[in-house]
Amino acid sequence: MSVITTGNNPKALWPGIHAWWGREYGKHGQYWKELFDMTSSDKKYEEVVEATGYPLAPQKNEGTATSYASDSQGVVNRATNVAYSLGFIVTKEEKDDNLYEYVSKRRTTSLALSMATTKNTVAANFYNRAFSGSYAFGDGKAILASDHPVKSGSEQSNILSVAADFSEAALEDLTIQIMDAQNSNDLNIMLQPQCLIGPTSLVYEFQRVLKSNLQNDTGNNATNALKDLGVIPKTHINPFLTDTDAWFIRTNAPSGMVGFDRVALEFGVDGDFDTDNIKKKAYERYSFTIGDWRGLYGSEGA
Repeated sequence: MSVITTGNNPKALWPGIHAWWGREYGKHGQYWKELFDMTSSDKKYEEVVEATGYPLAPQKNEGTATSYASDSQGVVNRATNVAYSLGFIVTKEEKDDNLYEYVSKRRTTSLALSMATTKNTVAANFYNRAFSGSYAFGDGKAILASDHPVKSGSEQSNILSVAADFSEAALEDLTIQIMDAQNSNDLNIMLQPQCLIGPTSLVYEFQRVLKSNLQNDTGNNATNALKDLGVIPKTHINPFLTDTDAWFIRTNAPSGMVGFDRVALEFGVDGDFDTDNIKKKAYERYSFTIGDWRGLYGSEGA
């Protein structure tokens, strides 16, 4: 167990320090909110279950009976709420002798930064692993795959048919694929793009492709159809995405990217009777998952 004593920050025991640096940087935003639709949870785990619908209605000839179809339970995905906690301990002597009150206060700020970074990293890792079969969806396939099996017996894809780096043409291809999406009975579901997501390496490409008045990177005097039609309502650059050329599109699929807050971030302080040490800790419990794989499309890049 690590304990902060007077020996950890000896300069804090003497006057004359102009500034302390390294513990407090710009606060991280809640990037995870752009990656998942969050809801509260009161259970150890939450499950998101597919309910398959019905196929196309067949023609009914005069005097014949109506055809009947059954629905059934489909793919099941479970999100187990995980606890994350971190803290620090200072001796009474360190607390009493530290001449710089703001050094102590910044420890709490630094702890909050660690907790925020942890949540942002856990959320982004769901995307970072989306192309890997080692982190499979409920149907046994990678979250982003070309061969999701469905009730009709066919296979469907939420990945760009030919892996490509982000470009105007690639973005158009993936948005068309989204708009042509079908449910488990191969019926069109009128899916729409909601948010384009990428790492910091794509921030300028996103701007050029989506904000240019004319077609990007060509000499053609052609309109920028993506901008004119408002195909992409929102963009999100996430510094916690690790693949520099992978990019994603969240859609409006119900129960797509879902997250659960089991216990909101809380701080606690306590003292130890025998040692007089002071403990401070942060605790939070949550999980992230995907219900319908149609909630996320993407390309791993070329």
